[in-house]
Parts: sequence; C-alpha cells; structure tokens
Amino acid sequence: MSDRPVPAVRFGAAYYPEYQRTPDQTNDFRLMREAGFTVIRVGESVWSTWEPEEGRFDLDWLEPTLDAAHENGIGVILGTPTYAVPMWLARRHPEIAAAPATGERLQWGGRQEMDFTHGAYRHYAERVIRAVVGRYRDHPAVIGYQVDNEPGIRLLFNDAVFEQFTDRLRREYGTVERLNEEWGLVYWSHLLTTWDDLWRPDGNVQPQYDLAWRRFQADLVTDFIGWQADIVRELVGPEPFVTTCISYEQVGVEDVDLSARLDIASGNAYYEMQDGLAHPSDAPRSSGPMGWIVRGAWAVAQLGDLMYSSKQAPFLVTETNAGSIGFSMINQSPYDGQWKQAAWLLVARGARMIEYWHWNTLPYGAETYWGGVLPHSGQPGRAYRELAELGADLGTAGAAFENAEPDYDIAVLYDSDSKFALGAQSPVAAPGQFTDPESYRRIVSAFSRGIFDAKRQERLVRPQQLLPGRGGTGSAAEAASRFPVLVVPALYTASDEDLDFLADYARAGGHLIVGPRTAYGDREGRARSERQPARLAEAAGVWYDEAANPAAPLELTFGEGFPASGAAIDYLQGLEADGAEVLARYTHPHYRRWAAVTTRAVGDGRITVVGTIPDQDLARSLAEWLAPAPVNGWATLDPSVTASSSTDAGGRTVTVLHNWGWDEATAVAPALHHDLLGGDDVASGDPVRLGPWGVRVLRSAGTDRKETLR
Repeated sequence: MSDRPVPAVRFGAAYYPEYQRTPDQTNDFRLMREAGFTVIRVGESVWSTWEPEEGRFDLDWLEPTLDAAHENGIGVILGTPTYAVPMWLARRHPEIAAAPATGERLQWGGRQEMDFTHGAYRHYAERVIRAVVGRYRDHPAVIGYQVDNEPGIRLLFNDAVFEQFTDRLRREYGTVERLNEEWGLVYWSHLLTTWDDLWRPDGNVQPQYDLAWRRFQADLVTDFIGWQADIVRELVGPEPFVTTCISYEQVGVEDVDLSARLDIASGNAYYEMQDGLAHPSDAPRSSGPMGWIVRGAWAVAQLGDLMYSSKQAPFLVTETNAGSIGFSMINQSPYDGQWKQAAWLLVARGARMIEYWHWNTLPYGAETYWGGVLPHSGQPGRAYRELAELGADLGTAGAAFENAEPDYDIAVLYDSDSKFALGAQSPVAAPGQFTDPESYRRIVSAFSRGIFDAKRQERLVRPQQLLPGRGGTGSAAEAASRFPVLVVPALYTASDEDLDFLADYARAGGHLIVGPRTAYGDREGRARSERQPARLAEAAGVWYDEAANPAAPLELTFGEGFPASGAAIDYLQGLEADGAEVLARYTHPHYRRWAAVTTRAVGDGRITVVGTIPDQDLARSLAEWLAPAPVNGWATLDPSVTASSSTDAGGRTVTVLHNWGWDEATAVAPALHHDLLGGDDVASGDPVRLGPWGVRVLRSAGTDRKETLR
C-alpha cells in the first residue's frame, strides 16, 4: 500500500487501456496528474482478457497501468470482472444463463446474462477473483476493490432460483396452511395443498407473493456481493476497502442490506445536464428522477442523500457524467460550470470520491457515444479543461470536508421494502398502465423536491437504522432528539411495532409527518383492517377510509397559521378530522368534505397528516412550515441559488453555494465566512456573488453552531 497521504475527496475516472486502439499511458497519466487525479478504477469489465480461455490466465497486462498510477501518485480501485462472463464460459456451461422468464434463456451478447447463484458460475467466478486479486494484492497502487458492478439489474426466473425461493418460504412459514393464511390465498382459488402447488412468478398478480419474491431477489444480490467481498477480504486483509458500484434504481437492489456487507457505499450518479440542472424549475416529475438518469438539481441532491443513507456515512461516486451519457441518441453538451456544480453538490451531500465514467471515449462497442474525459480524438477538450479546474479546486478545498457531516433540516424515511410492495400495489397509474412501478419514488420525491425548492436540506434515514423492529437500536426519544422533523411518506409495509414507535417518537417531542399510504399495510403487504392511518389515527386525531385519483390538480384552501400554497395531485385520502386541526381543505364540490392536511399536538410533539401527493408549491410551502429557518443560516438567497452545507468536527460550517442559472445571482452571508477557493472573505450581511452556473465554497470562521447542530 502507498504511504502517500489520503485525499479527503478522491478525484478521477475509470481507466481502460485495454479498450484503446493506440494506448499512450505516458501521456494519459501526465494529463491525469495535471488534472489533479488521485484515483482510477480498472479491470472490472474484462473477464475474457484476464482469462481468455478456461484455466489460462493472462494477469500481467495491467501491471504497467498500476505502476504508472503509483509513479504519479494515483490510487487504484481494482475491480473483479464477474459481471461480464466470457463466451467460453457461456458456451461450455449454457446452464448458467439467466432466465428472464420461466423456461426462457437469456442469450449471450450483452452483460450480466448469468444466473449468479449457479454453482458452476460461482466456481469460475471465485477462481478469477482469486487469480486477479491474488496477483495484485501487494501492489502499492491498489487502495481498494470493487466487487462486480451494478448488481441486481434483473430478476432471475431460473428453475433452481425458484426452488430456492420455495425452500425459503418453507423455512419461513413452515406449512402451506400457514402460507395460505398469511397470503390470503383463498382469493381466486389460490389455496395450496402442497408446496409443489406454488405457481411460477411470471404471471402472478397476488401482491403478497410479489413482495416475497422481490425481497428474495434482493437478498440473492446481497448474498452474491457479500460472497465476493468475503473472498477479497480473505486475500487482502482488512486495510484496503471493499465496495461495489450500486445503480440505485435496479430492481434487485436493497442497498442498505447490501452496503452492510461492504466497507463503504458506492454508486452511480448520472444526471441530465444543460437545462436539466436549471433551478427553479417546473419540469414535471415524470421526467425524473425515474430511471438511471435523474433530472433536476433537486434530484442530484436526493441521489447523494440516498447514497449517504445506505450506511449513514460518506460514500463514493464510482461513476458520473464526464460528458454525454448513454447511447448514440443521447447527446448533451454540458454548460460551462455544470461539471463543477454537480461534483460539489455531491461532495456537500457526503461524497468522498468523484470518479467519472470514463477516461477515453470508446471507439467501439455499445457505449461508443458515452462521453469520456477525453473525446474520440483523445485530445484534451472542454471537458478535460473544466475537470482539471475542478481537480485543482478539490485539491485546495476538499480537505475541509474531512470529518464533516452533511447538515439537514428535515429527515425523510426511505424504505426499499415499501418500494417493492408499492410496485405491485401502486395508488397511482403510469401512462398506459394500470399501476406505476415507480409509485413509491414518485411519492417520496414529491416531498424531497419540496424540501430542495424550499432551500432546506434533507437527511434520508432508513427503517433498518431507525425502527427497532427493523434493526434500529435507539429509543423513540433519541430519534426525536436526532430527527426533530421526520417525514414518513408511503411507509406501506409497516409492523405494529414500527407504527407504535412512530407514535412514541411524536409523543417524545418529534414532529411526525404522515404521508400518503403510510400505515396502510402490514409486513406481508396486506391492507390493515383498522381505520387508516392504522395505529396512528387516534394520536393524529384524523382517519380515513376513502381514497381517490383526481383527474386534475385540486385547489386547496388553507387555515390561519399555515402559510401554504399549492394543490393536491394524483392521489388523495379522504381525511376526516377527529380532534386534529385542519390546515388545508379541498375546494372541489365533492372533495371539499375532506381535509387534505391536518395537525395535532400529541405528548411533547406533533403529528401532521398529509393526505395527498403535494404538488411543487404545496411541498415547498410544507417544508418551509416544518423548518421555518434553514439550519445553516443561509436564509437570503436569490431564486436560482441554493446552499448545501456540512459541519466539521470543530463545529465549522462548510457551505457550497450554487447558482443554477444563466443570470448572475447573490446570497447574503449569515456570518463571517472564508472563501476556500481563493476568493474574498465575506462578513455577516455581505452579498456573495455567483456567476452563471457558478459555485462558491465557504467555511464559517466560528464554532458557535457546534452545540446546536443535529
């Protein structure tokens, strides 16, 4: 291992000399060094290069790259090449092919075509892992390992996988009679008399089955990645970190459980550039953040918060935009400054590595038009120049984020399990479909976007980290102290213990915001038989038993003391106030019988129920009401300016100011701040000016916030 100091924020790109027609590593590493690179990722995509024929390994080809990296002070993340199987393996062992549906075989020719649970695949995968890692484990350039890449890209319907699923149900439920009862299989004549009666998942519409199947598939992925991580740790010991590259929207990923098997969470951060980063923006939610490319500065912030929440700790960005991303029809020319903007936003939300995909734009292959740091010509252009400036800035100011934790005004509970459940039991439809597989993210994102629009900051927290029944270790009082405001949207698969904890959280002094579909289902994904929101209705002073999907946004009237604006969209619950104060009510002649938003004091805290999906204005004004002043003190900002802050161990605030637009803009400093990028210091009340698509990185001079920060 290298004895060079570890950068607080690593900066670099994936580097594939094996893909280049005319590799020039001397020039490449000179350019990297001049751009401030401190890390590259290598080797994860080319199993057939490592092992061109069964049992014949070629392991020395990467050594010149690692030597050059070490000579230039650049750390290396070495990947295991297990996600792209070689043709010789697919040919010799056709039985390892993934089944995208029962009885079908996924043809070789893309990537991740295999059943990663299959014994034959595991045999060869372990062998190549041990060969590659064993060859380079003592190389001083290697700082960490990435096992596999973007796992969970599809669900597996292989016969053996289905048998594993059946075995799991047998262990969990014991008898088919209990499974019949728990899943309600009396419905539509689905009662089982033997385990052999369990039908295949392809045509299934039974929601409890679907939820169990999704959980099972996510556990397979977690086991697979953990299995690889354990092999690597056996070979290299505890010092180099082990991670993977998570693509957070993939169907087979439960990122909290998966990241628990790793040393640090890592993932993709791909986003639309150009006007896709403009703020304020009224671009419809349907354009993002669904899919693997998010749209909007708010969605980039939410993605960073999601990565942080995987372990409630800093994370690595293993892939992000170096230029146009995707295939030949996705072409964007980023505006000057946007590379810096996105990178600094991710750093402010907890990223401790920004790594671009990739160094050289490829001359061939499926990703020929996925822009790298260098264009097809290989000559440094605008992307390289701006990224070199960013590298210098990170070298200057990155250390300020060491031991710094992202600030937050409002916590939001994010639950992958409810995401799985609402994929099949969506309360809203997608265009041309009966359901919306992304309904969970659609609901949660409405609140996240409102928090960003209100110029507040969120902290995503997960059930495994908060709720005792799901793995959390703190008390309700401790949760209320740490997260004084907690939004809980769409917590559908909640146990009695989960819901009682949330009620106790409010009684202990927290402000609990109950969002749509929260407390509706139990852990099996069955609708509860109590009045909704179940186990919370009495404390909240409100209940409902009707829901509706309005054809158009519904106007609202607002009560005194609730300075809100906006409308209800897509879905509503007919709230009947029973002791709660009504903050908003529908004006529609039919829906006006119901409240849209209510609140009630309970114990030392409060429960607010939001019975609809809020539009942008309502979500923004709700966030402003929940957090009347931003915790970082940056309250006076031009419309296009946001302030994302972290606090270091000494209580100093490090704030990244962004101007997400073409016009010059200003922010008013709440206290004395030093400019970490060489600009003038600003005193309290001074205007801080930002150019078009500009960024400023400022650190407070004092330590007066240390005792008040959450």
